[in-house]
Amino acid sequence: MFIAQNWKDYEVIDTSDKEKLERWGDYILVRPDPQVIWNTPKTNKGWKHMNAHYHRSAKGGGDWEFFDLPKQWQISYNSPSFDTPLIFNLKPFSFKHTGLFPEQAANWDWFGKLISDAKAADPERTIKVLNLFAYTGGATLSCAAAGAAVTHVDASKGMVTWAKENAASSGLSDKPIRWIVDDCVKFVEREIRRGNHYDAIIMDPPSYGRGPKGEIWKIEDAIHPLVSKCAGLLTDKPLFFLINSYTTGLQPAVLSYLLNTELKKFNGHVDSQEVGLPVTSNGLVLPCGASGRFYL
Repeated sequence: MFIAQNWKDYEVIDTSDKEKLERWGDYILVRPDPQVIWNTPKTNKGWKHMNAHYHRSAKGGGDWEFFDLPKQWQISYNSPSFDTPLIFNLKPFSFKHTGLFPEQAANWDWFGKLISDAKAADPERTIKVLNLFAYTGGATLSCAAAGAAVTHVDASKGMVTWAKENAASSGLSDKPIRWIVDDCVKFVEREIRRGNHYDAIIMDPPSYGRGPKGEIWKIEDAIHPLVSKCAGLLTDKPLFFLINSYTTGLQPAVLSYLLNTELKKFNGHVDSQEVGLPVTSNGLVLPCGASGRFYL
């Protein structure tokens, strides 16, 4: 399992009865998590003294209940793979989210080291990374901090704006980052026609979504064609290719199969595993999806 174990400003304190008790900087949140199928005693005082609680509705969706939480606050992440601390602006918004998936720090550390090592070996090299479904920019900032030039693509203008704010807070606004609001599939198709290539590709596709012009994305139908197209965007000796999945049906072995099938010509290595967060109360690990990694 790929475990995000270098956080100081975030922790999963405890889990029970389809919920997790988390610390985000100075604030305690309780949020739903369908993986938490156990019902263990809620002895930590945070269960009764949280700053906000997201309640799931039996009909789907849900609502935040606030006790003492600012509209926006910040947390930082220091990776052993790069010197620049990343600063993230958080706020509670639709369907339990805060604007960050902290388990992805396991991947930030991994590809950050690949980039920084490649830059150390050849300081003049420009390492181009394409980040698709890039959300609020955690992976983008990690790549930029490690020394890469990043193309950040997301269909939501609001998410791209949020990512720019995170870049500014992290002191990375002057880094070579292209901010693109576009449907990811259509952008990839245009890049292929333009003859552009990238040393690395990151994709964090949703299970279901819509593009800026109503384009429908359903991951089971669309992920393989997209990976196949992206393979054509890679340079002759790509640095890495990362796929993240929060869809139950896309197990690590499925991600390995995809990567091995579409990237076999590069004769690289594939490693796909669950991604997890350590739980402070018991030393166990909470599963949080899966990642498929390709690298030379």
